[in-house]
Amino acid sequence: VQLQASGGGLVQPGGSLRLSCTASGGTLSERAIGWFRQVPGKEREFVAVIRRSGPSYDNSLKGRFTISRDSAKNTVYLQMKSLTPEDTGVYYCAAAQPRLILSALWTARSYEYWGQGTLVTVSS
Repeated sequence: VQLQASGGGLVQPGGSLRLSCTASGGTLSERAIGWFRQVPGKEREFVAVIRRSGPSYDNSLKGRFTISRDSAKNTVYLQMKSLTPEDTGVYYCAAAQPRLILSALWTARSYEYWGQGTLVTVSS
């Protein structure tokens, strides 16, 4: 499975952005798809994941970020709103086995396939 994240860019504080994760060589609906983000000097941190049973979010981001899936387009989206400079980072999408327990999906090492990342910069 090859993943490609896109949609990053420069946005002002308070703005919104939608990231996309598209796949080739596999069907995203058959896997758990997660979003992580990373800033220099820090570990990759969990943002959200979507499985057949539904989405799950990092508690600090719930309400501002929404993960969704379009099976027809084989794409997973991350809609982000009310962005702050602390949301700046490289955002990665990743695919994992669908039957992992939820707590495992909060950890980057549980994911088998990764996209290349897309940079989100929140700045005025």
